[in-house]
Amino acid sequence: MAKPVIAIVGRPNVGKSTLFNKLTGQRLSIVDDTPGVTRDRIYGEVEWLCRKATIIDTGGIEPYSDDIILTQMRRQAQLAIETADVTILVTDVRSGMVATDVEVAQMLQKSGKPVVLCVNKCDRIGDPDPDFYEFYNLGLGEPIQVSSVHGHGTGDLLDAVFALIPESDFEEEESEVISVAVIGKPNVGKSSLINRVTGQERSIVSDIAGTTRDSIDTAVENSHGKFIFIDTAGIRRKNKVDNAIEKYSIIRAKMAIERCDVCVIMIDAEEGPTEQDTKIAGMAHEAGKGCIIAVNKWDAIEKDDKTMQEFRKNLDLEFGFMSYAPNLFISAKTGQRIDRLFELIKYVANTNAMRIRTGVLNELLAEATVRVQPPSDKGRRLKIYYVTQPSTKPPTFVFFCNNAELFHFSYQRYLENRIRETFGLEGTPVRIVVRERGDKDQ
Repeated sequence: MAKPVIAIVGRPNVGKSTLFNKLTGQRLSIVDDTPGVTRDRIYGEVEWLCRKATIIDTGGIEPYSDDIILTQMRRQAQLAIETADVTILVTDVRSGMVATDVEVAQMLQKSGKPVVLCVNKCDRIGDPDPDFYEFYNLGLGEPIQVSSVHGHGTGDLLDAVFALIPESDFEEEESEVISVAVIGKPNVGKSSLINRVTGQERSIVSDIAGTTRDSIDTAVENSHGKFIFIDTAGIRRKNKVDNAIEKYSIIRAKMAIERCDVCVIMIDAEEGPTEQDTKIAGMAHEAGKGCIIAVNKWDAIEKDDKTMQEFRKNLDLEFGFMSYAPNLFISAKTGQRIDRLFELIKYVANTNAMRIRTGVLNELLAEATVRVQPPSDKGRRLKIYYVTQPSTKPPTFVFFCNNAELFHFSYQRYLENRIRETFGLEGTPVRIVVRERGDKDQ
C-alpha cells in the first residue's frame, strides 16, 4: 500500500516551499521572494510520531490568470489536490485574507477532501496577530498559526493533518525501485518524457526554455518494475545562466544525478549532439552512474535507410569518452520505443550494481595476460598479482602490481575491455585503481 499523500497549496508567495522544506527537513524546493518560483509538483517525505506520509509542494494558484505557465501551474495544483488524502491551505497573515485565498478555499471545498488551514508568517511568539482571526471567514475550520521560517506551530499543524488520516493508511513500502534522472539541455523534451511514462500531466510542458526549475520525483510502476523518474531543469552553459533561481535549478539537477541509479541523457534529434550535451553527459559519467543516451524527437526527422546509422556515427564521435552508453532513438510525443527504454534502464541499473567474484576475476586476468603480455620498460616487466572488486555503482576494480608506473593507460583500457566483454558491462562506467603491493592508501 502506498503512503498517504499530503498536498500543500495556496496562492503565490505565501511560503509554501519554505513550509515544505521545514516539514521534510530537506531543502528540496527552491525558496525565493520571487512569486512563481515553484511551478511543478515537488515530492518529499514527512515523518511525525513514527508515521510517514508523502508530501507535495505545488506552484502558487492564480485562479483567473490566462498566462500559459500560471494556467498549467493551476492544473498541477489541481492534480495534487485530486491525489492527496489531506490538503494544507497556506495563507499569509502579513497580507491578510485576499480574494485569491477565498477562491482557493472554494476549490478545496468542492474537492471534498479534508483541509487544514495554515496561517503562515506568524513569526511573533504570544498572542496571534489581529489579522489572524479573519481567516475563520474561509469556512475551513480553526486556522493554525505557523512560522515556516522558525518552525513555530509546525507540530500543531502536523497533529491536525495526521489526525485526518486513518491509522490503517500507514504502511511501509519495501521494494526494489530504480531511480532514473532525466537530464539534458533546456527544451529537449525531458518533461514530455516524464508525462509519457506516467500517462499524466506530471510536469509542465511548454516551448519556453527553462519551464522546469526544480527536480521532480515521479513514481512509475508497470510491467517492467518500479521506478522513480526525476525530471530536472535544463542545464545551460554557464555564461547563459543569468539569474539566481536558474543557478539553484542547475544545482538541483546535479543533485538529482548524484542520487539516481541511471541517467537518461536526452538529446534533441533536430539539433543533433552539441558540446553542451557532452558536458552534461560528463557529469553523469564522472558521478559513476549508469547512462543511456536518448535521442528524442526522432519522429520529426526526415529519414532514409542510412539516417540512424549516420546519427550513431556522430554520437560515437561526440561521446567517445563514454562509448559504453547505449543509445536509443525515441519520441516522447508519440511513445516510440518507450518500452525499449524501460528495458534498457533495468539492464543498465543491473550492470551498474554488478559484483563479480574475486576468483572469477583472477581467472579472467590470467587469460588476458597470456593473450597480451603486460608492458615492460628498460628490462623490467609489469607483474599483476591479482585483481579484486571492492565496490559497485560503478563497478570498481583494484589491480595489485609490482610497479604502478609500468601499468600504462593503454593496458588498463585493454583489461577494462576484457572485463566489459566477458561480463556484459554495457551502460556503466568502470573504475580502474592501480596499487603497488604494500601500498595501503585507499
